[in-house]
Amino acid sequence: MRDRLLAAEKVKAIDWRNGYLHLLDQRLLPFEERWIAYDSAAGVAEAIRSMVVRGAPAIGISAAYGVVLAARARFAEGGEWRVALETDFALLAESRPTAVNLFWALDRMRDRLARLKEHVEPLAALEAEAMAIHESDREANLTMAQLGVDLIRRHQGNAQAILTHCNTGGLATGGFGTALGVIRGAFLEGMVERVYVGETRPWLQGSRLTAWELLNEGIPVTLNADSAAAHIMKTKGVTWVIVGADRIAANGDVANKIGTYQLAVCAMHHGVRFMVVAPSSTIDMSLASGEDIPIEERDGCELLEVGGKRVGAQADAFNPVFDVTPADLIDAIITEKGIVERPDTAKLAQLMCRKRLH
Repeated sequence: MRDRLLAAEKVKAIDWRNGYLHLLDQRLLPFEERWIAYDSAAGVAEAIRSMVVRGAPAIGISAAYGVVLAARARFAEGGEWRVALETDFALLAESRPTAVNLFWALDRMRDRLARLKEHVEPLAALEAEAMAIHESDREANLTMAQLGVDLIRRHQGNAQAILTHCNTGGLATGGFGTALGVIRGAFLEGMVERVYVGETRPWLQGSRLTAWELLNEGIPVTLNADSAAAHIMKTKGVTWVIVGADRIAANGDVANKIGTYQLAVCAMHHGVRFMVVAPSSTIDMSLASGEDIPIEERDGCELLEVGGKRVGAQADAFNPVFDVTPADLIDAIITEKGIVERPDTAKLAQLMCRKRLH
């Protein structure tokens, strides 16, 4: 399957070339494909904050490259450049609060800096580390796709309808995708008849991004209003809800795009299996449960305006970007280290002790 997924790859959002970070501006899709080049940590932090790049793995990868850009600038300034670099680490860390991949990538870059030997050129070492983070995510996605397909086949191998939420494809990762990678793999194996995609208000990542990715690959897709999900589960033969994650607590509670929690509740009621697909870097063993996960809230104008034009009444708007799905509503968590069915604290602790599968 790995070779087939590689051959089918058509979408990417991150490109490191000629010493610059190039990001596909996801705010403009599907109407315009515009790449923006960044040469500073401040620029990368703003790109993350303003949703030029989004998706937990993609945010982490972008932040790692942001450290490379910052180190180059600080090194050129001379003096105590490593001390000055901490300001850039902090700037990148503050760009978005919920996706733990951001902090995981920054910690990995800081650790690489701390382990530098005297004879090693620091900028080259940091660049190599960021590129390794990027490539590692691509490989993890390929492994997760195979594991997810195997799990779907184990429970029901015939062509089926799948429902997904937000965007978890090549746009949200280093390549191929997490949840969407599993769906792509299952389609290649003849196991997907149709994919139902929630529009994912208010940024419309489902209708703008996921539908666009699936259409580009010839995968049958039907877009639906987020509020139609329960009706679709009841009437359209959906067998799996497959989503990604921005942070997974030690007990298996999952923070993901707002609306995921209600999908899990509806799936439980309708006997639809619920799968979460995310790299192990998304698992935060320092947080006991989802109650400890910080939930980002964005400006209410995102709900009250469309294209800068006000469409809502003059009311206050509550705009949380994520919600937390309790572990007892989740059938399986797929990572590059393996599958955890009916997740709990003991099972996740055991998973995190494993080496990644190949």
